[in-house]
Amino acid sequence: MPRFPNALRAWQCEDFSRILKQEIEDMDTGALPLSRASSRGGVVDASGITAMPLRSTDDERFIVANVGVFFTEILAACSCGEDPAETNAYCQLQIRIDKASAEADIRILPD
Repeated sequence: MPRFPNALRAWQCEDFSRILKQEIEDMDTGALPLSRASSRGGVVDASGITAMPLRSTDDERFIVANVGVFFTEILAACSCGEDPAETNAYCQLQIRIDKASAEADIRILPD
């Protein structure tokens, strides 16, 4: 399960969004549900993503952050001899960070 210890420590501080963004971008892209966000059945390029925190709230147990994620999707070639195509992709994720453990549940938000 992914963990966001630095974002948890920075909660309610001025640097929270920056730190959350950095922790997301430093993650192994396989830990994010980006392949399920693909509309064309492509493969997520693991070389990097760009995260943009949009909104964050909390309750007694969780910090809940909605984050926009930009990534590159590699689409299979349509016919023989064509190279795979790359396309820009975007989705929104909801990240629920447990305040006790920093463990996070990450879900794709509907369009």
